[in-house]
Amino acid sequence: MNNITIEYRQDVPLDPADVARVFDRSGIKRPTNDLARIARMFAAPSLLLSAWVDNELVGLSRSLTDHAYCCYLSDLAVDKKYQGHGIGRELVQRTQAIIGEEVSLILLSAPDAMSYYPTLGFELAQNAYVIRRKR
Repeated sequence: MNNITIEYRQDVPLDPADVARVFDRSGIKRPTNDLARIARMFAAPSLLLSAWVDNELVGLSRSLTDHAYCCYLSDLAVDKKYQGHGIGRELVQRTQAIIGEEVSLILLSAPDAMSYYPTLGFELAQNAYVIRRKR
């Protein structure tokens, strides 16, 4: 095993059966008995919702998702002038409605928003790891 050569590739389509096999062999729990869902997990992910008042953008949410297993809510922002009107809550609820019940909604909170997210139904995760951005 010491003399193996590893080739790395980027943006190459993967066969769902091969993906399921790797998951099964890695010990990671994934829905490997549902190849259609595995295929969706590896399709191009993205979800953008916005809130407008009189043609003015006042709130947005941006997520990266596979629409099958997980959704990372990377941005949730509401103009301070419009905070307290339920816009953030509605953006999260709409995101959940689109991604469905099979999909976990995950986010990294800004320190100032730590008390906000539990009011939307988020639970604090004790099993998360992050490699922080350098910039």
